[in-house]
Amino acid sequence: MSDQQYVTTVREHAWLGSITFLVVLPLGSLIPRYFRTFTTKWWFAHWILNFLISGPLVIASWVKAVQATGGGGMDHHKRVGTAIFSLYIVQVVLGAFIHFVRIPFPLLVHRPLSTYAHVLLGMTILALSGYQVYDGIYIEWPLEGMAPIPKSVKHTWLALVVVSHV
Repeated sequence: MSDQQYVTTVREHAWLGSITFLVVLPLGSLIPRYFRTFTTKWWFAHWILNFLISGPLVIASWVKAVQATGGGGMDHHKRVGTAIFSLYIVQVVLGAFIHFVRIPFPLLVHRPLSTYAHVLLGMTILALSGYQVYDGIYIEWPLEGMAPIPKSVKHTWLALVVVSHV
């Protein structure tokens, strides 16, 4: 891979991952948080954003990362990225299980524990994603000797993290 192809592939990975994990997935997470109070029809929009739209974007971001690195070496950024990718897969499977397999839960809580696990796992993915994008902007990008990141990108990262975690 030429230097220009490498830079292009890393940029594509950065854009795909950032948009997916800082915009699309948080929007998909906000749907049940706010709309389940008003309607029972929230699940379809949650599923579309978190699986049909985000799924291909998560995979594309992962593929771009593997293309850029040749699949070799496991530095901190790659380990965290692998963890986020793996947690996303677990989250999708857990979400499908919760939706399609109804297990009565006779304790004092309103919902089955698997639902709370799904929420906690989703929040973990969002938190790790905010950190991962930070690591890419402030640590990985400069280490790779790339052109400096504009301050507007850093400010956008901060705004998206704050808004998506409120």
